[in-house]
Amino acid sequence: MDEHPPGIESNREVIGRIFTTVAEAAPDIRAGLVGRRDAVAEENPSGETQKAADVYADEMLCERLGSLSGVGSYASEERSDPVDTGSGVNVCVDPLDGSSNLEPNATMGTIVAVYEDSLPASGESIIAAAYVLYGPITTMMAAEDDTTHEYRIDSSGVGHLMNEAVSIPDDPTVYGFGGRVPDWPTAFHSFVDTIESDNSMKLRYGGAMIGDVNQIMTYGGIFGYPALNSAPDGKLRAEFEAYPVGYIVESAGGASSDGSQSLLTIDITELHERTPVYVGNKSLVQKLQAAVAHW
Repeated sequence: MDEHPPGIESNREVIGRIFTTVAEAAPDIRAGLVGRRDAVAEENPSGETQKAADVYADEMLCERLGSLSGVGSYASEERSDPVDTGSGVNVCVDPLDGSSNLEPNATMGTIVAVYEDSLPASGESIIAAAYVLYGPITTMMAAEDDTTHEYRIDSSGVGHLMNEAVSIPDDPTVYGFGGRVPDWPTAFHSFVDTIESDNSMKLRYGGAMIGDVNQIMTYGGIFGYPALNSAPDGKLRAEFEAYPVGYIVESAGGASSDGSQSLLTIDITELHERTPVYVGNKSLVQKLQAAVAHW
């Protein structure tokens, strides 16, 4: 337990409440997807069309997480600026990762990151992260103190430990990469060719980052949304997606990178700043970095 003066809560206690609240919200978010598949008139701060389900999940999580003692601010992909909720740690959320998968009824998730520093914060100030996966069953992968655990979330929002101290398998078998192939830089394209030439590797890409990353956590391999010729900073947001996923993967013995360094060491100056993202087995991420180093 963290050392702290009498009457002052530790970060660990606050993180526990945050994880519990996210788990409790998961069944409600999942149930609320029904009837909320259509787009709304607004766009999020990144210029993406919002689904009604994005707004619904964001409002729910803002209310529930923002009301917790020890949470100082709540920020979301769906909001331009953080919401001041008091004093304490700062929470960043992607309320519904992969909401474009609503129409085909495919995998989606929720991502939460906890930072000690005020927002926008660096990856080095992240102290906990989790993602909920809305698959055939609802699961949560949660990382704290450099350890990642996987939970099954039941219909009442209670988490049940499935896998303790998750470790990415040593023998990778899956890969998945985002972006239009014609828009891939030549160096990255060449790297993908080497992956695809390995008959032990199988393509797994579903269009929701959390679903694709969970494949890597389960089977080992590499996922990436690369720098593109038309978008050198890629698509994914550092604060809401790259930092928390990098933290979870690294806590499970894997590696993360923006193409040259750990995702957790990149610097950002804006809340919704983007970055290329690569995560997976250390050996594959190292090969990726060597391949794209001179792009």
